[in-house]
Amino acid sequence: MPKVCQISGKRPSSGNNVSHSVRRTKRRFLPNLQKKKVFNPKTGKYETMRISTSALRTLSKPARKKKAKATK
Repeated sequence: MPKVCQISGKRPSSGNNVSHSVRRTKRRFLPNLQKKKVFNPKTGKYETMRISTSALRTLSKPARKKKAKATK
């Protein structure tokens, strides 16, 4: 399974490991992906997706909406 966020499209990026003697070797920075069941309003069903944690924070959640209405 590819290491790509299914919502934001985040992919692995590349950079360097830098040692104390400042030698550089290539490395990969992987996105922080989590499996999450997300409700799809078009189909009316939950789907399991691989989502980065930054994209997960942007999703609207039903519990937050209920809590916001209750406090107003």
